[in-house]
Amino acid sequence: MIARLAMLCLLAAPAFAQDADIGRSHYFTHCATCHGLEGSGDGPMAGILTIPPTKLTELSIQNGGVFPVARVVKRIDGRDPLVAHGSPMPVYGGYFEGSFDVPMKTPAGQPILASQPVVDLVAYLQEIQRIE
Repeated sequence: MIARLAMLCLLAAPAFAQDADIGRSHYFTHCATCHGLEGSGDGPMAGILTIPPTKLTELSIQNGGVFPVARVVKRIDGRDPLVAHGSPMPVYGGYFEGSFDVPMKTPAGQPILASQPVVDLVAYLQEIQRIE
């Protein structure tokens, strides 16, 4: 019962704005070195990674046309670590970790909590998705 009430409070809480412009800034500061300026996986550090960087512009395409919000959030904040990043991604590690106080909805309508920097970065990644 308490969990249900907490979830209702979460869903009733005012939505925090996603700011893709701030997310773009985070991307260029923390992600472009490996993922490239346009998110195509061709950053200057890509050649030395054990696992090639993901083409971030194709996340929706690779997921049946739906942006995988929960998977992306968890990969960025370290809840779903990737070996190539050293878990969490070593370039920025702690910057995207921390309080999970901003609710986001997944395409299935399920809420996921993230930090504001992650929410903003996800907003930017959603903007750069290629459409087949």
